[in-house]
Amino acid sequence: MIAVGQDTTEQALEQSQALVREARDSQQRIDQLDDATRQALERYRQAIEQREQLVDYNARLAEMVGAQNEELEALESQLASIEDTQRELLPLMQRMYDSLQRFVALDLPFLSEERADRLALLNELLKTANVSVAEKYRRLIEAYQIESDYGRTLEAWRGTLGENEQVKVVNFLRLGRVMLFYQSLDGREQGYWDAQVSTWKPLPDEYRRTLEQGLNIARQQQTPVMLRLPLPPVTELEGGL
Repeated sequence: MIAVGQDTTEQALEQSQALVREARDSQQRIDQLDDATRQALERYRQAIEQREQLVDYNARLAEMVGAQNEELEALESQLASIEDTQRELLPLMQRMYDSLQRFVALDLPFLSEERADRLALLNELLKTANVSVAEKYRRLIEAYQIESDYGRTLEAWRGTLGENEQVKVVNFLRLGRVMLFYQSLDGREQGYWDAQVSTWKPLPDEYRRTLEQGLNIARQQQTPVMLRLPLPPVTELEGGL
């Protein structure tokens, strides 16, 4: 009887231990399922968040694309306007060049080679295809400015006068673009450019000292003083750049 009781007790104990192990294993599986569930839930939340971020990004990207399209349309409109402006500027610049060329031809004959070279270079520039319209216009305005500045300056230089065997070296004096004088190196001969007949005319000896003063003032070798020199009639001073 005692042996039978012990066997029953041992069996009950073993069954109890087995139930405990099974319960423990079940709890571990439940815990694992809970972890998997939490991980899956976290991945789901992350996926939802990423989706919202992508939706927001796509919306912003669409706005950027729309703004860029509007900017491209505006640029295309501006380019079309620039092309129209260029078509209008090119003939205008050619007329400005022709006017400048005529003006130099009719002006006092000073710095003739320098001014002719400037006009020639400007003419070639206007014909050059790979130079921008802006650069052509800038150079044209620059040439106009140089010619305009001549009207506000007093200048003296040494050069040649006459042609062939009559060529002689003289000192020139320019009063703006109003008058142009010359004086021989020995000071015995002086003259002025008569714009009405486009020729040089002699000046009396009484202007010898005045011209010497004018030359010294232009060379900054003397303090400026009032010069008594012949001037053309007022009608010849009208117009110009």
